[in-house]
Amino acid sequence: MYTYPSSSLVRSATTASASNSSVVAIVALICAIVGSILVFVLFLRKDNESKYTGFVKWLYDYLQFNKLTIDIILRFTYLFLAIFITVASFGLISTSFLGFLLSLILGNLVLRVVYEFSMLVILIYRNVRELNEKTKK
Repeated sequence: MYTYPSSSLVRSATTASASNSSVVAIVALICAIVGSILVFVLFLRKDNESKYTGFVKWLYDYLQFNKLTIDIILRFTYLFLAIFITVASFGLISTSFLGFLLSLILGNLVLRVVYEFSMLVILIYRNVRELNEKTKK
């Protein structure tokens, strides 16, 4: 007959695994704090803005939030969800034609309005930034 390991061995292995995870989390926290301070102080200074070219310039702009990626993500998710709502609404034809029409029209309309408001915030940000740059000159 097979004997199973005692529960104390399982508990000690679980405790060791949990303590290793907490040590890794603490080390990661310390590395993140030190790394972010170093990058912020040494790389992201305002006087370094004109010094960089190529990939380093792109990275500098990315970390300074001069380039936004949220609009690309929003456009992709809008297309994905619009296609999903349209295709999924066709599954309602056999159940309810009215449900199909409501899902097809209202679903896409509500999705469009929500995403237009999201994009509006991004466009307002870009316009304000452009106005700030023009008034500094």
